[in-house]
Amino acid sequence: MMNQIFKKIYTTTILCLFFLAFVQAQTDSTRTLTVAGNCAMCKKRIETAAKMHGVETAVWNAEDNLLQIKYNPKKVQLEAIKKNIAQVGHDVDNLVATDESYAKLHECCMYPRLENGKIPEKKIVTTDNHDHPHTVTGVVVEENEKGDLKPIIGANLHWANLPTKNTRTNENGVFKLDHKEGFNKLVVSYVGMKPDTITIKDLHEVIMITAKGNVLMEVEVKGTRRSNYIDRMTPARLEVLTGKELFKAACCDLSESFETNASVDVVSADAVTGSKQIQMLGLSGIYTQLTVENLPGPRGLASPLGLNSIAGTWIESIQIAKGIGSVANGFENMAGQINVELKKPQNSERLFFNAYANNMGRTDVNLNLSQKIGQHWSTAVLLHDNFMYNKSMNFSHNGFRDVPVGNLFSGVNRWFYENGKGLMVQFGVKYLNDDRTGGQIDFNEKTDKGTTNRYGLGFDIERVEGFAKIGYVFPENKHRSIGLQLAGSNYNQKSYFGLNNYNSDQQNGYANLLFQDIIGTVAHKYRVGASINYDNYNEWYLKDQNFKRKEVVSGAF
Repeated sequence: MMNQIFKKIYTTTILCLFFLAFVQAQTDSTRTLTVAGNCAMCKKRIETAAKMHGVETAVWNAEDNLLQIKYNPKKVQLEAIKKNIAQVGHDVDNLVATDESYAKLHECCMYPRLENGKIPEKKIVTTDNHDHPHTVTGVVVEENEKGDLKPIIGANLHWANLPTKNTRTNENGVFKLDHKEGFNKLVVSYVGMKPDTITIKDLHEVIMITAKGNVLMEVEVKGTRRSNYIDRMTPARLEVLTGKELFKAACCDLSESFETNASVDVVSADAVTGSKQIQMLGLSGIYTQLTVENLPGPRGLASPLGLNSIAGTWIESIQIAKGIGSVANGFENMAGQINVELKKPQNSERLFFNAYANNMGRTDVNLNLSQKIGQHWSTAVLLHDNFMYNKSMNFSHNGFRDVPVGNLFSGVNRWFYENGKGLMVQFGVKYLNDDRTGGQIDFNEKTDKGTTNRYGLGFDIERVEGFAKIGYVFPENKHRSIGLQLAGSNYNQKSYFGLNNYNSDQQNGYANLLFQDIIGTVAHKYRVGASINYDNYNEWYLKDQNFKRKEVVSGAF
């Protein structure tokens, strides 16, 4: 009985397999398409575009420009396959690629366009195989383990008959070399690869030279750099503080990051609020421009307490330029410029946590998070919380708190996008909330504020900022770029000092358009641009004094 059951199961399985094979044979279809192209790079591009969902095999031959495909018509249509091939720049049958997609092809891949779905006839010289004085064109590429082809830039080529006359491949790996009658052996050499001599069979065609497996062993060179150094690549004196330098002063914000550096002095503006300011060349902070990634940093009404809002764990590096600098980022750098570079989403730690506490009752907590999303996007969140609640802190024993107590919270959420074709975009938001109280040790804000019982002070600050940076590097010229910088912020402060009240708010808008290129060689660069900066101030002092003003500064350079 069991044997009969197994036989039925076996017979049924065989019949199902035959049925599936029959159905597959009915559904799969084989077609031959004419696809224009020149070389092995074209082959890789065409076959990759053809292998859509539902396509089993796709093989293109450069000699006859024919593409053999096997596909399932129920999963993908033939016209969809053609359209996908045309989108990468190759004419296929009666479907012609757009001029834009054709222009994006590699220099070696500029094939003759199809005429009525056919490859134009070539006028081939059969008498001398084109063995006469003319210019030979070719390309040198390197094939990796995955089969991808990458152009080799700067490879040397010369005819074996004439070693003194040579040429080099350009940024696309393409070379042009004058040919004379009888020359058919081409010598190719490149740093890191063994030189080779190639016999050219058909001088009329584009010569394709592929390097693979002839790479020398990799040599790794390591070096060390000081935690702070002078950048020798810039004409102005620019001092750079790296992340290692900031570890020397592990606590806790931007104002304390300069404690180990002699170039910048950070002094207390007053003992009441605990605010600090930068001094360079003996001048106060209003003459020094503070930028965050070349965008306006804490400025205007935010200057007195702005240095406390940027956590040290956020900082990747700091660039310090003394003296009058470039106007590319504005006009406010009379005594110098300090630019702070924050950690980038695309290359920072996925998780970083830092905490600090001291005997004065101060506690700092920092959290950095970053994540890559897909191939082009990445994001990061930077959080900082500083709180001090030691209300009896009075080392001078004068009855007043040495610094105001309370809580400061700040955070940044930023995004980065790069499409690999020259376009880069960064944008994000920043938020700050600073709520502190100072004055006499036994001052109670709920019962003593606005009275003469005890002296007290307090401030509640909120600042919201948005920023964006859009840049484009031209693919045909990597030294040419254009960028747009945008920033906007709203600052609001409510404060009191004894019986006196002071409230203020400030709106700031900033835009900067930059274009950079070279003249001939990289030794001659130029940059042009235009910028505009807008400030709207509104201040209230006591009850009846109100001060308003607007400042709009535009310029070009």
